[in-house]
Amino acid sequence: MELVFSIALIIFSAMMVLLVLLHKGKGGGLSDLFGGGMSSSLGGSSVVEKNLDRLTIIFGILWFVTIVVLGLLLKE
Repeated sequence: MELVFSIALIIFSAMMVLLVLLHKGKGGGLSDLFGGGMSSSLGGSSVVEKNLDRLTIIFGILWFVTIVVLGLLLKE
């Protein structure tokens, strides 16, 4: 069981790094390469950025839960 959660932690960690790098920063970001920089000039964020935010939050929660479960499994 520990092996499954360890592999899940590695996958979630890699996805978190990728998703954070895709976010648009002050000077652009890697999201511009994939169309994330196509936000409107009205000040609202694009659908791509909103979905990227949601994915980052979901993977962050999954990452945190995996760490807690692994901690509880290894404590026993």
